[in-house]
Amino acid sequence: MTGMEAIRTAAPYLSRFRGQVFVIKLGGEVLENASALKNVLEQIALLWALGIRVVLVHGGGTAVDALAARLGITSEKVNGRRITDAANLDLVKMTLGGSSRIDLMSALSAVGLAAVSLTGLDGGTLQAKKRPPVAMTVDGQERQVDFGHVGDLGEVKPELVDHLLAGGYLPVLAPISADAKGQPLNTNADTVAAHVAARISAAKLIFVLKMPGLLKDAGNPNSVVPMVPAEELNQWMEGDAVSGGMLPKLAAAKFAISNGVSRVHLVGGLNTDALLTEVFTNEGSGTMIAASGG
Repeated sequence: MTGMEAIRTAAPYLSRFRGQVFVIKLGGEVLENASALKNVLEQIALLWALGIRVVLVHGGGTAVDALAARLGITSEKVNGRRITDAANLDLVKMTLGGSSRIDLMSALSAVGLAAVSLTGLDGGTLQAKKRPPVAMTVDGQERQVDFGHVGDLGEVKPELVDHLLAGGYLPVLAPISADAKGQPLNTNADTVAAHVAARISAAKLIFVLKMPGLLKDAGNPNSVVPMVPAEELNQWMEGDAVSGGMLPKLAAAKFAISNGVSRVHLVGGLNTDALLTEVFTNEGSGTMIAASGG
């Protein structure tokens, strides 16, 4: 494709999305890969320069796992979600609220983005309740799972995020919420991104992850499913092709679309220019989950 062809292809999308907000969630595998992170942030910087506002939500599970291994602390996940005992909560605070946060802000500065880093405690942005023990099917067996210091999101207060966007700053939100007494709670970043996208009426929710999209065959990276109607999400979530960390992403997509976000995208952060290709071309690069008539 020539330069002029690329511009003509992108022009309708630019016209449609200029001045609107995308919520982009960065996965831990991308955050920990310096070259992939640089590539993704350069694409976000271009979106910003073209007049598309961005709210960035970052995970950090890879960094938490690495720190747990170094310190000899057990870190367990059930169906893609972390069990957060007191020791693991400290790990989350040290990474998402500390080292990972600073590294990401440094990388954002390097690509020329004026960003402000927040946790959900800042401005009371993410208000949650501690999750009670829940009955879950794990490896085909029913069991009670106590997730520990994990927060189920209640109210999302967008005022601080809106204020930063209005001031020309890119908000960067770490998924640490708080209960009514101010107790920090670890909250799934995919869930946070979906709730924020719904609350601020984002035009798109985009998950940037290790895989190139939703795969029909989990072992084949070339089996990306380009489009999934929202009404088929339950079938995917209950099928054999989806497991682990993809489950909370699809659950988050379902929530976002049920609450007014018309498009959710799963994009491979390890592939050069995949984000721009997904946003500005008809063919896309990953998986688009679309609301009926959206």
